[in-house]
Amino acid sequence: MLAQLDELYAESLEKLKTAASTATLETWYKETLGRKGAVYLMTRQVGQLTPTERPIFGQQINKIKDELETAYQARLTAVKTTELDAQIAASAVDVTLPGRRPVRGGLHVITQTMREIYRIFGDMGFQVYRSPDVETDAYNFEMLNFPPHHPARDMQDSFYTTHPDVILRTHTSAGQIRAMRAYHPEPVRVILPGMCYRNEQITTRSSIQFTQVEGLAVGTNITFADLKGTLTEFARRLFGANRETRFRASYFPFTEPSAEMDVTCFLCEGEGCQVCKYTGWLEILGSGMVHPVVLRNGGYDPEQYTGFAFGLGPERITMLKYGINDIRLFWDNDLRFLQQF
Repeated sequence: MLAQLDELYAESLEKLKTAASTATLETWYKETLGRKGAVYLMTRQVGQLTPTERPIFGQQINKIKDELETAYQARLTAVKTTELDAQIAASAVDVTLPGRRPVRGGLHVITQTMREIYRIFGDMGFQVYRSPDVETDAYNFEMLNFPPHHPARDMQDSFYTTHPDVILRTHTSAGQIRAMRAYHPEPVRVILPGMCYRNEQITTRSSIQFTQVEGLAVGTNITFADLKGTLTEFARRLFGANRETRFRASYFPFTEPSAEMDVTCFLCEGEGCQVCKYTGWLEILGSGMVHPVVLRNGGYDPEQYTGFAFGLGPERITMLKYGINDIRLFWDNDLRFLQQF
């Protein structure tokens, strides 16, 4: 019996020395010193010994248990150290390498265009006036000379809310009445930037949401010449000093007379190309003299005051300026596109 015990001890130590991982050591411990291990099973054979052999066997098996336990702990410590060293070596960081710079954000290209617009009109004495995105039908249409069932409303398919008279504004022109009432009876010179919403099909040229910048000037002795001079200077500041402009007669319910403003195509310099549809001109905004009805709704007597208004789309200007052919790119949040600007 003692010989079997010595043989078990020798075999167990040999296996322990070859164990190279914590998983192997755990298996060794269960098979050797566990509750169902080889050493435990040897203690069941004490009943087969004589009374004289039992004390000797008991002392020997306890000694083997202690020595195997000590050897196991020493081996476990060594294996854990080896595994940790290997893990550190595999994921080591070379502290001598230069650090990785954090990614810096930037302004959206539309925001850049709008800030440039703010700066140009700010130099001309215009202030930024903020109006709400959610408007009443009265401010968005009726007070701007869009009576109910007016055919011009069909061009602005609106998003209505659960309240029949509350909508998402379809144009920043809705802020004209608010600005006039806020400044009355003083002269007005403001731009009204913000987001607009229309239930339109999403294509390369249209979207359900887009930005606009509205301009409004009200005072005495303001003429169409003031409108042309202001917008021509704006176009030259934005697109270049040699940029030519032209005005074409148009129609807007809230201005009379009304006009669309074009600039010479900066891709072909007026020679004609696919972008300008071979006309040599690019449309950038709509404008006109403020309609007397709108002036009256804003609190100004049209017999004493006149004014002009204009509206431009920063998306369209940005697309023309940078040769972008799809408006959806502005809202896709694709960093490959946005980081170009």
